[in-house]
Amino acid sequence: MQKSVITTHILDTQRGRPAVGVEVRLFKSATASVTDPQWQSMASAATNDDGRIIDWLGTREREAGLYKLEFATGAYYAAQGLSTLYPQVDILFEIDAPTEHYHVPLLLSANGFSTYRGS
Repeated sequence: MQKSVITTHILDTQRGRPAVGVEVRLFKSATASVTDPQWQSMASAATNDDGRIIDWLGTREREAGLYKLEFATGAYYAAQGLSTLYPQVDILFEIDAPTEHYHVPLLLSANGFSTYRGS
């Protein structure tokens, strides 16, 4: 399996386990504007048994620009019979070095989240 040029994973920090089956959508803005982006859908997938999505874009070229990952966290928690303060988490990030790999993970709990640029 080829690793995508953009990858993600989700760790459910409350459970200390990967978040399996979370729907994630990837978008790219047609404009460079953070205040008025025009999102175009690029890919959609669910996290695997290790909480990862590594194969949704393959190795195809990517462009510099503004991107968004949209995590369906509400459905993930509802499937466990739990509620969450954050029914959807959106992470906007900018690719300024198109030859580099961009790994954008999500550390998730029902009442908080954080992210960072991984490797």
